[in-house]
Amino acid sequence: MRVCIVGCGAVGSLFAANLAGLDDVEVWAYDLAEDHVDAINRDGLHLSGAGEVVGRPRATSDASALPACDFGIVATKAMHTAAAIAATAHAFAEGAVATVQNGLGNEEAIAEHVPRVIRGTTFPAGKIVAPGHVQWDVKGDTTFGPFEPLPTPAADIARLSEACTRAGMPSTAVADARGPQWRKVIFNASTNPIGALTGLTHGRVCEDKALRALVTGLVDEGKAVAAAQGIALDADPEDLIDHAARPDVAYDHKASMLQDVEARRTTEIDYLNGGIVRFGEEHGVETPLNRAIWALVKGLERSW
Repeated sequence: MRVCIVGCGAVGSLFAANLAGLDDVEVWAYDLAEDHVDAINRDGLHLSGAGEVVGRPRATSDASALPACDFGIVATKAMHTAAAIAATAHAFAEGAVATVQNGLGNEEAIAEHVPRVIRGTTFPAGKIVAPGHVQWDVKGDTTFGPFEPLPTPAADIARLSEACTRAGMPSTAVADARGPQWRKVIFNASTNPIGALTGLTHGRVCEDKALRALVTGLVDEGKAVAAAQGIALDADPEDLIDHAARPDVAYDHKASMLQDVEARRTTEIDYLNGGIVRFGEEHGVETPLNRAIWALVKGLERSW
């Protein structure tokens, strides 16, 4: 099996390094950060923290160098999905491409360029601490399932899921992946921007009563939008939020949106709270809290 990780940032590196440890999987990593690519090719891809791994994928910043692949795993920021898959689509003409990204709309962007798409949701998290080195902050499960307009055969989805599980990234193939996806979208949209706006880690957001109440208000709006689409969440996002706030899970974790704000990078707010607002409009559900948080983070971005 040949797999290409499209976007080898923190989450992409977790998949790339772990999958590269399997004897029967050839892993390619495509990323535009040339110092990261050079370090991976020279010294391997080092994960530390929740797991200690040194993987040796073949890394490149040249999309034309990618060979034909059985699977792609897109792990870029949502705003880079279209450009990344447009550049790499030739490698997946006969393969299937999964997204493990945050937010809404990534599958649709991928489907414009490849014939088979897999809806994916993943909970592991980390951050790049140096070229070729990622700190693995949070372990977690991944779910893969069909993207209904361009479905991938169930056997292929199961094959990718099984490889990830063997590699140390526990994964499950399901018949309907919308529930896990929306649970994570609601989780992210309810917590990440609050941390980004306040500078607080996940645990510190949750221990502040006023902020925790705001988080619940955002969750309730997201649940209403999911329900209006007939999507059954696989679990309550509130339970995930409380679990992640534990000291032994993600109390001290800086959400990716807070990391983006600290680095003055564009955030994924358009695909999280903005996505919930857009789907709410389509289905007649009011989302005033998500709309307000969306506006605040966009204003923060403009301040730079």
